Amino acid sequence: LVFDGRPVVGIANSWSELTNCNAHLRTVADAVKRGVWSAGGFPLEFPTISLGEVLMKPTTMLFRNLMAMDVEECIRAYPLDAVVLLSGCDKTIPAMLMGAASADVPAVMVTGGPMLRGHWRTEDLGSGTDAWRLWAERRAGRLTDEELCEVESCMSRSSGHCMVMGTASTMASMAEALGMTLPGNAAIPAPDSRRLAMAELAGRRAVEMARAGGPRPSEILTAEAFDNAIRADMAIGGSTNAIIHLVAMAGRAGMELPLSRFDELSRTTPFLVNVSPSGKYLMEDFFYAGGLPVVLKELLPLLHRGALTVNGR
Repeated sequence: LVFDGRPVVGIANSWSELTNCNAHLRTVADAVKRGVWSAGGFPLEFPTISLGEVLMKPTTMLFRNLMAMDVEECIRAYPLDAVVLLSGCDKTIPAMLMGAASADVPAVMVTGGPMLRGHWRTEDLGSGTDAWRLWAERRAGRLTDEELCEVESCMSRSSGHCMVMGTASTMASMAEALGMTLPGNAAIPAPDSRRLAMAELAGRRAVEMARAGGPRPSEILTAEAFDNAIRADMAIGGSTNAIIHLVAMAGRAGMELPLSRFDELSRTTPFLVNVSPSGKYLMEDFFYAGGLPVVLKELLPLLHRGALTVNGR
């Protein structure tokens, strides 16, 4: 009877203790459930494969399509009226969006968010970029083991994915620019209470989408949406991996996205965001400066303003 007349909202969770970027997604899932229950829906959480850059060998890229298939078949096979996608690490974001695009059930994504910025001695530290630089210093004998351990504890001080504009931050921004997350999702730091508030709102929105039967991914992932995402990618100085993933996601949405389109749009798109590794600041600073919505507002004359997002606007 608990199901009676209630929309069933699946929560696809890529939580894993092997994927440190996604290790806090159980808490995020609980917030989504609160949103679903409060809007009159029935939430059912289910696991998916999780891909973590740090530990997987030889590379997570080999498993992205496997994860996309996992997500797609779960959404397709189970009786779900809508789905909330919980992702974080680099490949988990595009894999889930690819699966959702193929299954074409109303879907909204919530990413795990970036870590808090690192700070060691007199410098701000970003994960990834600075880890490689300081490891090279250790190998050259200019840092001791004790100093490197201290660096690690200063750099990884909260849950979340890399807090530089690496692939995780970039793909979270692409998900938002495509319209597959609620506005403002990409840059909220993982431990910030606003991340859980965003998750709760996504759960509520999923119930509304379930009742309305949409918008479905096929209505959101249009040629115009991909143009917007490419422009956003160029403006934020995003990861080069975004090109690989956007092309794959476009393929799942049934359209060609040639490299010439990236070249064409990049020539007329300004580079706006001063975030490491192509700039000075970190994702936490980007959030305080307004995050992706501010970038999209600045780019508005160059964007397709009528592109639909999951909030129905």
